[in-house]
Amino acid sequence: MKGVLGKFDTGLLASEQRPMLRFLVVLTAASTIGLQGYTILFNNFAAEMVHLNGSQVGVTQSVREIPGLLSLLVVFVLLLVREHKLAALSIVLLGLGTGITALIPSYGWVIFTTVVMSFGFHYYESTNQSLTLQYFSTAVSPLIFGRLRALAAVSSVVAGIIVYCLSGIAQYREMYLTIGALVLAAGIWGLFQNPTHAGIVPQRKKMILRRRYSLFYLMTLLSGARRQIFVVFSILLLVQVFHFTVREMTILFIVNNVVAYILNSLIGKAINHFGERTISSIEYSGVIVIFLVYAFTTSKNLVMLMYILDNILYNFEVAIRTYFQKVADPADIASSMSVGFTINHIAAVFLPALGGYFWMMDYRIPFIAGTVLGVISLIAAQWMRVPDQATEAALIAEPQ
Repeated sequence: MKGVLGKFDTGLLASEQRPMLRFLVVLTAASTIGLQGYTILFNNFAAEMVHLNGSQVGVTQSVREIPGLLSLLVVFVLLLVREHKLAALSIVLLGLGTGITALIPSYGWVIFTTVVMSFGFHYYESTNQSLTLQYFSTAVSPLIFGRLRALAAVSSVVAGIIVYCLSGIAQYREMYLTIGALVLAAGIWGLFQNPTHAGIVPQRKKMILRRRYSLFYLMTLLSGARRQIFVVFSILLLVQVFHFTVREMTILFIVNNVVAYILNSLIGKAINHFGERTISSIEYSGVIVIFLVYAFTTSKNLVMLMYILDNILYNFEVAIRTYFQKVADPADIASSMSVGFTINHIAAVFLPALGGYFWMMDYRIPFIAGTVLGVISLIAAQWMRVPDQATEAALIAEPQ
């Protein structure tokens, strides 16, 4: 962990901020290992042990996104639980849901454990983003986000290594239990930590929607739609159209995470240097090109390169959150992150099914639609304006 985030120990952070950074590092690594371990094993487990058909797998994937859609409920949970405790409890849930997945090989049990696991993952993501924006300044938070994403890339590879090593000596039950136990241990550790410090603006414990945050809401919605095309249809393109083997997909997975580890820490620096509007414009310009190539190329090497670039640009979405931090009332962050996470998952409920319908007609249609989304996002990004300090103070003082 120190190698990934060590630069922050040399004076960039105040001493009271380091416990929160350590807290987020441990729980982010646990969250990534839990999700990736669950995902790597799921398709084989579902086919070999539970004997799920394609429709049941599809339902399971849709159910997995429901907790993301319900992330707006986080603001009500915070009436009862402090935010850092909720973050740790979320990791506990993720560990429990993952660990018990293979105890009962039935469709109903898979649905149940998927919901438990997903609530843990999505609620941690919401609180993770909120805590980062609350506890680190506008100059430091992009760097923190970038480094945590780099850590997530390393943790993804670790999860793959764990599964690979266990697969030769253990059954699905033991593999899920082992991964779940590691995540659960991190969550329990987090429950006994208090990384908070005085001076943080108290958060409003109610649902907040403001007109001046409209651009944030719109870009978050568009980002969620773009994420679904990347996660669902780009992989489907590689496998079904270009016939990538499991070995090739594994190599691509490793390459993507190595590249992400190297570049993610630089994204935060780029945001500080060039600004959110420029970084977002680069992202969506690249998305337009990538989706057009996906739709019309016949080159396996070119589509593989586009997939790697797609993965890199996907991480640029952190600029939306750092933009929000600079224009928002600091007391609105926790509520707005939960609302934003819900907005981000609206597309996840219907887009895979709708895109799958059009895929059956012509696989190019989802990518052409993605190109249109890229154009709209690029236009929207031009309205990203960060207020100067005087304007920001006036916005914060605006009557609520």
